Amino acid sequence: MSTQLLFDHPACVMTHLSTHVQEQLVDVLAPLGIHPRQFGLLNLLIEEDGLSQHQLAGPLKVHRNVMVGLVDELERRGLVERRRHPTDRRAHAVHVLPAGRSLHAEAEALVNGFETQLLGGLEPDEAQTFVALLKRVFVHAGLDHDLHPGLLTSSGAALAERR
Repeated sequence: MSTQLLFDHPACVMTHLSTHVQEQLVDVLAPLGIHPRQFGLLNLLIEEDGLSQHQLAGPLKVHRNVMVGLVDELERRGLVERRRHPTDRRAHAVHVLPAGRSLHAEAEALVNGFETQLLGGLEPDEAQTFVALLKRVFVHAGLDHDLHPGLLTSSGAALAERR
């Protein structure tokens, strides 16, 4: 089968692009010593600080045991801290520390630069249309507010669950 035949299938193109973006995102964040999941975790906490580990695990699509490890690593680095949850004495709330906010800002700049480069073959209005169309396909596929762990920027589901 020729590569051209695969290139004619949107699913094949999206799969290949997804793999490429994941690999590149890992490389982009590597100088900061974080992975896409940790970037997603920081994004969630920047959006709404003080979520419980359980509330963070859902939108990031990680098992609660994996979440413990992610938070442990960021806590070890002085980027976040656990505090007693204000309404659930069985839970801990995770809070971003100033060093975590600073690292997140650096990571956000790197990711924004990568995205600009990634979409650089498109005119600005084409890039906006492309992203809007991707979001429509995403929602149509039933993935609304169910973003990939490394690319999560906000989560209506987690925030709604907290309220």
